[in-house]
Amino acid sequence: MLRSQKLILATMAVMIFAAISSTGCKKKQVDAFPASGAISGWQKSSDTRVFAAKDLWQYIDGDAEQYIAAGVVSTSTSDYKYQGQLEAVVDVYTMGDSSGSRKILETGQTKDAKSVQLGDAGLALAQSVTFRKGPYLVRIVAYESTPDAPQALLALAHGVEAKL
Repeated sequence: MLRSQKLILATMAVMIFAAISSTGCKKKQVDAFPASGAISGWQKSSDTRVFAAKDLWQYIDGDAEQYIAAGVVSTSTSDYKYQGQLEAVVDVYTMGDSSGSRKILETGQTKDAKSVQLGDAGLALAQSVTFRKGPYLVRIVAYESTPDAPQALLALAHGVEAKL
């Protein structure tokens, strides 16, 4: 084999190795938000917004510190509407690892919260559902209370869970 061919092969091997190792180090961005109509009665009513950890204060001013302390990497959020009436927001916090999502879920646990089977652990209140699945913490909050809100929020939560 000629010296120039060896040099070309060596250069190609380095480039391939660099491409493989750089893609393996990045955290995959997950689209956890169900499309309109994917969950019966629910319509996605806004574009998804993403906040890096350093910018989280722009979204949850005053409460961002606990997420940063727990290792949040990014937060994605989108609005939904159920049957044209009940409005809710879905927040997906991507943590550095599952201990961060566990810490936040346990911090938010109150005696009024009901345990629900979602992801690794989940809690429900009349106007919200929060659950963790691996490094993800999902919080779904309705802006008002209606008789069918708890079941509707749970259905939306299962739709998000399936996309994680």
